[in-house]
Amino acid sequence: MLSERMLTGIVKNITKSHLIIDPTTEKFLPGPEPGRKYMLYLHVPFCEVLCPYCSFNRYPFRETTARPYFKNLRREMMMLKDMGYDFESLYFGGGTPTILLDELCRTIDMAGENFNIKEVACETNPNHLVDPWLSALSGRVNRLSVGVQSFNNELLTQMDRCKKYGSGEEILERIGNAASRFDSLNVDMIFNFPSQTEEILLDDIEKIKQCGCRQTTFSPLYVSSATTRKMEQSLGTMDYNREFEFYKMLDEGLCGGDTPAFKRETVWTFNRLNEKGEQDHELPVEELQVSYDEYPAIGSGSISYLNGKLYVNTFSLHEYNEAIERGHMSIMGQMPVREHDHMRYCFLLGLYQLRFDKRAFKEMFGKSVDAAMPVEMGFMRANGAFDVDNEECLVPSTMGRYLTLVMYRQFLSGMNNLRDQARAALTGPEHELLFGEGVPVTA
Repeated sequence: MLSERMLTGIVKNITKSHLIIDPTTEKFLPGPEPGRKYMLYLHVPFCEVLCPYCSFNRYPFRETTARPYFKNLRREMMMLKDMGYDFESLYFGGGTPTILLDELCRTIDMAGENFNIKEVACETNPNHLVDPWLSALSGRVNRLSVGVQSFNNELLTQMDRCKKYGSGEEILERIGNAASRFDSLNVDMIFNFPSQTEEILLDDIEKIKQCGCRQTTFSPLYVSSATTRKMEQSLGTMDYNREFEFYKMLDEGLCGGDTPAFKRETVWTFNRLNEKGEQDHELPVEELQVSYDEYPAIGSGSISYLNGKLYVNTFSLHEYNEAIERGHMSIMGQMPVREHDHMRYCFLLGLYQLRFDKRAFKEMFGKSVDAAMPVEMGFMRANGAFDVDNEECLVPSTMGRYLTLVMYRQFLSGMNNLRDQARAALTGPEHELLFGEGVPVTA
């Protein structure tokens, strides 16, 4: 599709030229703003399997490395308390945060003792949807997000996930057993794998309907420049020409018909409906950017957004541990977010959430979205991107939702390239581990 190729190229060039880390000597994140509500993101960079498409900071799991890391993660959390931060929400991402259950529980409990935590969200893998994980996490974690990607065994085998995390049939059963233990069980899926067929996608959609999860995300496969080679070796070459057709299939499969099983919450997040066609209760979206405007992030490889800047922590486990043990944070770079980039981001995020508020945009930036971004608005209108386009808001059409998906996919791919810049600073054994190659290191 010509519009997809144009938009992909435009956003790719913007992120490539604008998402650039500047070295910094700062030892601590900025302090909190009075009255602002914050969530804390905690990164746990350990996995049993390193997926070929993933660009987040992650290392092969070794207990001797992970235990001191968790200890330092808690130390860094307490640094934020000393700076005056309070948190109403925690989000554990990875990697695999549930890799060491006792350490994770200790971290959650310490946060509950020191902050006014209202909810805890955590990512996990399908092999942890069993006891003792379920018993320990129930009551501690409100929202659990499990990375499934696909129920197809051939795809799972290509990703080297089948042996470690279970077959599609086993995963489906585990989700059914676990769903009632949490306020929300979100199932993360990926579409447009190179070897995925229409039949595989349709089967994945049907299994999502069957599995009992309250929420699912179907994000398109996206990679960074550095992960492309490894991904293509494992999964094949990307084909964006069929992405729109696949998106329409999953959108219709989940939300179409007289009695849809799910309701659109964002461009690629869907919440389950009951027999009356209603949600049992409101569910937050499983993405940090949607729930909070700004947030500190701790752990090796985490990225904070505070006071109009991105702050990137070192990707080196050794440097991270060393910094925390010396009593300061491990910030290796920062990047100011320019006003026009902030405008583009707010435009993207509003459309991603299926309703862009024109009046809120004008109040924030002092100019209308048409005046601020005439080229972007012209492109979207020319491609029939809006079902509603009035003085108050924009509501994307099916085409508009897809074009927003393309923009968001490329924005996230650009963030992956930002991570690649941080990862490129690794030296020695950690450098050899770039995207899972080499021998596991110890901290």
